[in-house]
Amino acid sequence: MIPEKIAPETAMMGFGYFPEWSEGAVKCPMFQTSTFVFPSAEAGKSYFEKALGRPGHENEPMGLIYSRINNPGIEILENRLRLWDEAEAAAVFSSGMSAISTTLLAFLRPGDVLLYSNPLYGGTHKFVHQILPAFGVEVIGFRPHMERDEIIDMLQASGHAARLRMVYVETPANPTNDLIDIRMAADIARQFSTAEKQVLTVVDNTYMGPIWQHPLQLGADIVLYSATKYLGGHSDLIAGSAAGNTSLMTAVKRMRTVMGTNSDPHTAWLLLRSLETLRLRMNAAEANARVIADWLVQHPEVIKVIYLGHLDESHGDQYSIFKRQCKGNGAMISFIIKGGEKGAFRFLNHLHHIKLAVSLGGTESLAEHPGTMTHADVPDEEKLALGIVPGLVRLSVGVERVEDLIADLEQALEVVNSEWSMVKEEKR
Repeated sequence: MIPEKIAPETAMMGFGYFPEWSEGAVKCPMFQTSTFVFPSAEAGKSYFEKALGRPGHENEPMGLIYSRINNPGIEILENRLRLWDEAEAAAVFSSGMSAISTTLLAFLRPGDVLLYSNPLYGGTHKFVHQILPAFGVEVIGFRPHMERDEIIDMLQASGHAARLRMVYVETPANPTNDLIDIRMAADIARQFSTAEKQVLTVVDNTYMGPIWQHPLQLGADIVLYSATKYLGGHSDLIAGSAAGNTSLMTAVKRMRTVMGTNSDPHTAWLLLRSLETLRLRMNAAEANARVIADWLVQHPEVIKVIYLGHLDESHGDQYSIFKRQCKGNGAMISFIIKGGEKGAFRFLNHLHHIKLAVSLGGTESLAEHPGTMTHADVPDEEKLALGIVPGLVRLSVGVERVEDLIADLEQALEVVNSEWSMVKEEKR
């Protein structure tokens, strides 16, 4: 049962755990065990029948069997994770990519069609374009700014509209911050659903986390996260999560058991710790990002800043989606530096405090070059069409003192300025 009178950030301090279970420990201990002792052979039989989905056990609690199937710490974590998105159930995975791949494979079959938004995170792009087709799944992509009727016309023109099984959306898109209308995606899924087949809407909400956007409340069926990012928040763990209704999560968990993509007790324990400060960390990063984005706009070596907090009426549908869909501006900034890839590399190589590393959502600020790093496997022509240009840098803003971050950005951009000036002089 979801506590109705307290906020998720309050519930994170103890929901689903009772100290009397563990010698009065205030915090949930780590259940570092691979297997569990059954109270009887009859109980073991019943637990397995429940886990395998056999009839007659629908209202029975799930007994502990084996940590690839369930674990007390992981179950407590899943119960807390579902609170943020007001979901009936949640599932935790060994990584964000295992959450994505397991969820998609739980529902897609040979001959099915996946309709997906662009751009996608590089790992997801590879899975969609290279792995799913090998399993006989047809994939059809659409781009930001395409309207509902345009997408439907494209789908029908493919001749495969009747086989649509899932609409997969990543919003805001990595690394361009493009917004996709979740309600529109869910509406398309409903239009192609039948009595025999539900077309699912699945949303990767990693960029916004469960604080700044709530896809399930906008019509999505499943919400996915790389829990490595804001949910973990300290760049010291790898994990993923999914949330949705009980029926869908049961199907996902059964696929997770077979594929072995579950998380481990230690990672679950670290995530339980991190969830207690989730809102504090995300609010602090968001406040820093606003100041930095406003500063970058004024810098002469920056051609363009892509930041949700700068959207206004002049941005048309993107602003409309933002106002309807987002609860905050986020803490991800992409910006284009003069000098293309060389300019971007000079900037990145001269950062002192901000780390040159992939990932995002940690307490520390991180910067990377999407075109040659996270999205290196995306074809060059596609990258350019989607706005992933050579001079693009992605910045995940952390919780440091914002003046220190700006000082670091300023000195690195000064190097770009001097180097770029030398190049121009040489060309004269």
